[in-house]
Amino acid sequence: MTEIAKEYAEALFLLACEEGEEKEIMTALEDVAALLGDNPELMELFSSPGISLKERQETIVAIFGDRIPKRALSFLQLLCEKGRIRSFESCVEEYRGLLRLRESVISARVVSAVPLTEDEIAALTKNLEKKSGKTVILDCSTDPSLLGGVIVEMEGTVMDGSLRHRLHEVKEVMNR
Repeated sequence: MTEIAKEYAEALFLLACEEGEEKEIMTALEDVAALLGDNPELMELFSSPGISLKERQETIVAIFGDRIPKRALSFLQLLCEKGRIRSFESCVEEYRGLLRLRESVISARVVSAVPLTEDEIAALTKNLEKKSGKTVILDCSTDPSLLGGVIVEMEGTVMDGSLRHRLHEVKEVMNR
């Protein structure tokens, strides 16, 4: 994430908080991001110096004017005006992080050797929520090279409970 995206997202978030529109703006930003992801030519259009700013902003209004709140629309136009529209996706991620922080929601990345069952996910979520005191959303993936166990990354801390890590520790002890 860039510092610029963080600044823009923070400004939008503060304005949204003043109006109590934090979640509505998040939904709008996600909708716009999905549309831009499905239609990359729109990003090219919005960032093209060969098209006048007025035309680009009118196109933003034509596409999104009836679909998203005015504040989100103005945000898109501002990014376009300042030549920062390519930072939009990073702005969305930053905004999402601010919203989660406000709601005491954090993300935890979990990597396991095999897919976790629903019961394992529920138990892990409960333990992480107890440890952090916040609501935890898990992003689970698999890596067969772990052999067993899990690696959890949450709030900048890595908890490595993988069998591969434990075997490496045993090897370190034996080599001393």
